[in-house]
Amino acid sequence: MFDYIRGLLTYLSGNGIVLEQGGIGYRIVCANPFSYQPLMNRETTLYLYQYLREDANVLYGFKTREERELFVRLLTVSGIGPKSALAILATDQPERIIQAIEAEDDRYLTRFPGVGKKTAGQIVLDLKGKLKDFAVQEEKAGEEPSENGNHALTEALDALKTLGYSDKEISRMIPTLKKQDLSAENYLKEALRLMMKA
Repeated sequence: MFDYIRGLLTYLSGNGIVLEQGGIGYRIVCANPFSYQPLMNRETTLYLYQYLREDANVLYGFKTREERELFVRLLTVSGIGPKSALAILATDQPERIIQAIEAEDDRYLTRFPGVGKKTAGQIVLDLKGKLKDFAVQEEKAGEEPSENGNHALTEALDALKTLGYSDKEISRMIPTLKKQDLSAENYLKEALRLMMKA
């Protein structure tokens, strides 16, 4: 399973972009390919989701892990496929989409292409209450740009998730951890120490 790719942005069109890495051009479908225009011929990082079916093998790319996670959660909703999920993400910011789901805002959700009243209701039914912790993480992530942010802290937070800690538990540690400048290993040690005290 791919997590991310870092490479030279060599091409973009309405259907996606191409990142070159190691002499290979990877075609990646994005929510809004033209938002990458300023990065043409520059190295950039995309977080990936590989969609495998009998008739499809597609790489989807996202600017943040949080955006990718919302895409994955949208795919769990009956009636939402990759095309619809991508259209939703292309239309607004993830935090605004989450707010609408939590508020059961059908009028907002039906603005998205391919989302009627029935599908909007299904999104609310399947995801309401399951995105609150994610929304907190999304806000924190917005303070840490993927290209220039604190990668050591991000790696440590990912490790905490792998160890089985919930987003809610982890989000409580972030303000304290962000006050320090540590390696990923030491961020993890400090986070585990804080978890033990909680």
